[in-house]
Amino acid sequence: MKKNGKKSKKSQLYAVIGLGRFGFALAQSLAKNGLDVIVLDRDRAKINAAAEFTQSAFVVDGLTVDNLRESGVGDADVAVVCIGSQLETSVLTTMNVIKLGVKRVISKATSTEQGEILSLLGAEVVYPEHDMAIRLATRLASPNVLEYISLSDQIDIAEIQLSSKVEGKTVLELNVRRNFGLNIIAISDGGQMTTDILPGTVLKAENTVTVIGKTVNVKRFEDYLA
Repeated sequence: MKKNGKKSKKSQLYAVIGLGRFGFALAQSLAKNGLDVIVLDRDRAKINAAAEFTQSAFVVDGLTVDNLRESGVGDADVAVVCIGSQLETSVLTTMNVIKLGVKRVISKATSTEQGEILSLLGAEVVYPEHDMAIRLATRLASPNVLEYISLSDQIDIAEIQLSSKVEGKTVLELNVRRNFGLNIIAISDGGQMTTDILPGTVLKAENTVTVIGKTVNVKRFEDYLA
């Protein structure tokens, strides 16, 4: 293994273990956002590709505690184990990362059973394929919803395209908190997004708003706009 970089004092350090499609895209996106990223994989070609966006890229033959520690994973604030298709490796690697004392460990799962095991170990569990399917289904079933993140079984964040029904209304007049039980957390106008939202902000039909609230209330707001 070759260690090429050190943790920046100004940002958190992220470790991404396993460079499949999900892991590679995650690591690349974190790096593009200016974050410090360690990446590990046994495939040298993938590590060489990752070296284009991070100085801390390691080829590892086995994800033992010693190899993880030597690669700097123990210094990470967040470690993401992206080895969903190999149950034994996923579980053992997650366990080893937790043993190193990483503050936050997130593990990819491809089945409910795998997720339950990883959760019992103390990891946060993500289901990328499942979550992407839900997001796509929501966008197909709800044309006004441009982006969607489910925070729980009941709470969502959704970016919603406005319509002529709100043209010229102020945020106060629309009052989505009182009328729909939602909070506006961002407004996008012509591609420019702002979180500085005032009661007198005037809305346009072409704006999008990002709201947070109960799933049922997001649907009520979308129905109102239709």
